[in-house]
Amino acid sequence: MNKKEITRQYITHLENGNIEQVIALFNQNGMVDSPLYGIKKADEFYRELNNDTSNSELYLKGIFEDNDSNDLALYFTYKWTLKNNQKVEFDVVDIIEFDNQNKISKLKIIYDTVTARKLVEQL
Repeated sequence: MNKKEITRQYITHLENGNIEQVIALFNQNGMVDSPLYGIKKADEFYRELNNDTSNSELYLKGIFEDNDSNDLALYFTYKWTLKNNQKVEFDVVDIIEFDNQNKISKLKIIYDTVTARKLVEQL
């Protein structure tokens, strides 16, 4: 699979709550840098996110690839329903770094956390 196909799988698995399939897209040292959860190993981050989530809807807006690097940017809208049924919606940019086997080595999440942070703190 190429990077764009992997990214589309990532969106589908994340939306469907298929956490093990999301984690499988990362290499064994894969890391996630999240403004809300901090810097964590991918498996730890996605399990924590999944524990806080009752539903996710993701709407892909664009995939931006630099042909001269192993990086890719993913732009989407995230409609997030937390375990306590609070809902928040925001636009997200994920900067994804791939290794030479097309596994994700690092994923940096960028979004405005003003509303989401308050809701997660209430969990």
